[in-house]
Amino acid sequence: MDQMTWIVVFIVILALGFDFINGFHDTANSIATSVSTRALTPRIAIILAAVMNLVGALLYTGVAKTIGGKVTDPFKLEHGLTVVIATLIAAIIWNLVTWWRGIPSSSSHALIGALAGAAVASEGWSGINYGGFSTIVIGLVASPIIAFILGYIIMFVLKHVFANASPRFVNKGFRTGQILTAALQSFTHGTNDAQKAMGIITLALVSAGLQDHLEVPLWVKISAALAMALGTSVGGWKIIKTMGTKIFKIEPINGFSADLSSAAVIFSATLTHLPVSTTHAITSSILGVGAAKRFSSVRWDTAGRIIMAWIVTIPIAAVLAAAVYAVLSLFH
Repeated sequence: MDQMTWIVVFIVILALGFDFINGFHDTANSIATSVSTRALTPRIAIILAAVMNLVGALLYTGVAKTIGGKVTDPFKLEHGLTVVIATLIAAIIWNLVTWWRGIPSSSSHALIGALAGAAVASEGWSGINYGGFSTIVIGLVASPIIAFILGYIIMFVLKHVFANASPRFVNKGFRTGQILTAALQSFTHGTNDAQKAMGIITLALVSAGLQDHLEVPLWVKISAALAMALGTSVGGWKIIKTMGTKIFKIEPINGFSADLSSAAVIFSATLTHLPVSTTHAITSSILGVGAAKRFSSVRWDTAGRIIMAWIVTIPIAAVLAAAVYAVLSLFH
């Protein structure tokens, strides 16, 4: 194989590594509430999440096309492969740091911020497709707000509907319901998050001249879906602890409400081809549900630290990617 092909192979390995890390980093989004309420055992929850992530990842590609062509134009990048490598290295570094610290930060923010930073380092500010980038950022900002509101509304309604029911009946019913919502949440995670690695690999294939369109090849779909599922099977216990216990004490009706609202937000974004943060969606829906249950029951200090991690992710990932690109450009 020639040098260009080896570079593409390296990028594919990096992208699948990002997808694997994304799987265990974001597994908590799908199963934290169901594990914390004991609706599912950790082992069964992980298996369910891995399978449903795989199914979701195989069925949709619209978000991949958005990642591959909306932040920057792969057909105009002079050093497109270097941009992709810098993007993936920076996003992986940030994901590992936040996973180690148990912070449910956004893999989506990390990847998009890193891609923007690397593109600017390569092409200057003209390397950014501002129309597409702003649309993505608006989606990333709006989705947690919508998830919070939807979580609040669903919990508010259910709280009043079941106000006079026996706690045992409510807990038993919604614990069963959580199995379904955990599966739905995992499926929607696959439909959106696995697409990001697919989009990056496709961007690399276009930059290398190996294809002249942004359609995702079948082998890319399958490999990204499997990497996400394998990562999911590893689990992310540090983040599960934060999501499931440190925001507020979650009961089955709360977990059901949070999963249902976040899954609705994520799948709506998938259908409109917008990459959103599953981390932000589920965390915001948990906050909304907690506020509807009892405002004072939410540990707002923990929520504040999580939100701060969200705010800094895009700029930190962008700076990291620009620095990595600067180093790699020495070898052009």
